[in-house]
Amino acid sequence: MIQPRSYWPRTAAILIALSLSLSAHALDEEALREALKDPSREVSDRIRDEASKPVEVLTFFGVQQGMTVLDVYAAEGYFTYILSKAVGEDGIVYAQTPRSSGGSQDGRADMTQAQALDTKIATSKLSNVVRLQQSIHQLEIPPESLDFILLSQIFHDYYNGSPARAQQLLHSLEGLLKPGGIIGVIDHAGDEGANNVRMHRIQEADALAAFREAGFIIEAQSELLRNPRDRHRRSIFDPSLNRNTDQFIFRAKKPPQE
Repeated sequence: MIQPRSYWPRTAAILIALSLSLSAHALDEEALREALKDPSREVSDRIRDEASKPVEVLTFFGVQQGMTVLDVYAAEGYFTYILSKAVGEDGIVYAQTPRSSGGSQDGRADMTQAQALDTKIATSKLSNVVRLQQSIHQLEIPPESLDFILLSQIFHDYYNGSPARAQQLLHSLEGLLKPGGIIGVIDHAGDEGANNVRMHRIQEADALAAFREAGFIIEAQSELLRNPRDRHRRSIFDPSLNRNTDQFIFRAKKPPQE
C-alpha cells in the first residue's frame, strides 16, 4: 500500500508508474458515486457535488482505475479525494499544493489550504495519494509518467498573470505526461473586454488557444458545468454565486509518439 509523503523516490515511482500503465481499466461510476456518499466525507464537499458533477466530469475526462494522475493546486483537496476513489488502490494521485502563505510561483498558495489538504489525506486514509509541496516546476514526478492531469479552476491565474507564464506551466506539465496523456481543464468563463483578472475568469477561446500553442490536441469540449444565470459580471468569489459559476471544461491530449 502506498503511503502519503512529500517526497517519492524517483526509481520506485518510475517502476510503479510503468506497472500501473498496464492495469488501467474503465471507471466504475456507480462505485464512485457510492464512495462519495461516505458519511465521513466533509459535508461541504458533499454539498458541492451537485454543482460540480464530479462523476460526470471525470467520466468525460476519461479517468480510469489504475491511472497515475496529478491534481494541480489541489487546494483543500476536493478533487484529490474524488480522484483517489476513482483510480483506486492500484492508482496514484499526486496532490500538489505548496506549503506557503504567499509569494510562490503558483500565486494562490495558502498555508490554511495546505493544512486542510494534509488533514483530508490523513483522516480519509487516502493511502494512494502522494502529497507534493513543491512548485509546479519542481515536482518530484518522473518524466512522461502521468496518464492524466487535472487543472481545476487554476489555469486562469497563470494566464492572467501573463500568457507566457501559462506557456511555462503547460511546458512543465507536458513533460510529465505520457504520450497520449490527457489534461482535463475546468475554469470560470469570462467575456472579451471584461476585467477577467479582477474577477478570476478567463475566456474559453483564450484557454483553448493557449493549449494549442503549447502543442496539445483539443479532443473534446463539454457543457456539463455551464450556468447561463452567471452573466460573468461578478467575481467568482461573490457569495451570491455560491461556487456555481459558469464553467467551461475541455480535454487536451499530448500528441502520441509517431
